[in-house]
Amino acid sequence: MKSFAILGLAASWFTVVQAHTLFTTLYINDVKQGQGDGTCVRQSKDLAHSNSPIRNLLSDDMACGVNGTTPVNWFCPAGAGAKLTFEYRLNPGQAGQGFIDKSHKGPVAVYAKRLSSLDAAAAGPGWFKLWGEGYDMEADKWATEKIIDTNGLISIQIPTALPAGNYLFRPEVVAMHNVTPEVEPQFYVGCAQVFVESSVTGDLDIPSEKSVSIPGYLQANDPSVSYNIYKDEEYADPKKPYPMMGPEPFVPAANSKASSGKVVHQTEGEIPDSCLLLNANWCGVEVPSYNNLTGCWDAVKECWNQANACWAELVPSGGRNCEVWGDKCKDLDAHCSAKDFNGPPAYKLKSNDYPAPGPIPAALNAEAVPQDTSSSEVPGKTQVIATSPVSVTVVVVPTPSSTLLESIPDFTPRPTSTTQSSQTSKSKPNCGGQRRREARRNWS
Repeated sequence: MKSFAILGLAASWFTVVQAHTLFTTLYINDVKQGQGDGTCVRQSKDLAHSNSPIRNLLSDDMACGVNGTTPVNWFCPAGAGAKLTFEYRLNPGQAGQGFIDKSHKGPVAVYAKRLSSLDAAAAGPGWFKLWGEGYDMEADKWATEKIIDTNGLISIQIPTALPAGNYLFRPEVVAMHNVTPEVEPQFYVGCAQVFVESSVTGDLDIPSEKSVSIPGYLQANDPSVSYNIYKDEEYADPKKPYPMMGPEPFVPAANSKASSGKVVHQTEGEIPDSCLLLNANWCGVEVPSYNNLTGCWDAVKECWNQANACWAELVPSGGRNCEVWGDKCKDLDAHCSAKDFNGPPAYKLKSNDYPAPGPIPAALNAEAVPQDTSSSEVPGKTQVIATSPVSVTVVVVPTPSSTLLESIPDFTPRPTSTTQSSQTSKSKPNCGGQRRREARRNWS
């Protein structure tokens, strides 16, 4: 049977502006979410310009980037006090090739917003800053230069007193190299969708001076926005402090009365148990079982339909697992061509994943966040249980990049190769599912 044609999008995400950057990948407690990049992350759908900056301070794109007003399929769960790490890439589809051009100097910050529902608006009021840094006079370094040193990885800790619920966590990288009275800075922003699982409940009371609207939190004439790092007198010797952009960070204070003593767990927006393979926020599920010729070719058709959907939903961080799913469809096609009409057959899915571009750094706001983790009873990593009518082996193997550091700590998913009976669910790391819920019953 002739395979269904996969959409011709595989190469288009290489066409990007090479001096810029994009937030592509979320880690929770040093574990990459999903099986690849982009899971629970809002990214631009304009593949050719995905790492281009936002320049209009009044645009809704300032909230979560281009197309960032549209939610992605899932929220990744994280316990209160968990560490979130945001990976930025100069080339979104290629890990380990740099963070941003060294001339793009400026401040870096992380904001958050609690959402009233899964599809609540990103743009608008309710944002607060968790951490921010501008120019370090003692080290003579801008925050962007420090993130170059950490290979584009920015880590922050979720405050333990943050109430349970759905949140957007928004890293913000700003390049000040071309600022003039007529030209505003370049903003590189994105949003991760996270459900904070905590025993702290109730309202999030943010002081008015620390609660901002995005867009609206910055004006073109703000000293932090109009500052030119190469031409202004402020940067001449002796250097003067950079006027930090945006509000002061907000850390909610611990309140024993706000804690119910029982962790509130995620109940919606989870990655489905049935996912066999992920590519960003696309999920591949098992094809129906069959025992005849018609059923076999119907399964092949369904497999290629899912592959086409994977390419149709391609994000800038790439389609490496769309290719993996296409290989699965080719194997299924060969199975039917061999006139074996009992299936689907046992097969191996190998997630074509990138390792982290270097050691995961410590949380930048750790000193400002109380270290009491009594409100957190869940780890900030997730598991997936894939349900299949046949034996399935799932292997998550990071694919090395030639430009990675020689030594990377052992925090990446390790290859596994196990096969179980058709009655047994099959586990895959880092996505969500039955094992997590079983563990929750023990934690609660």
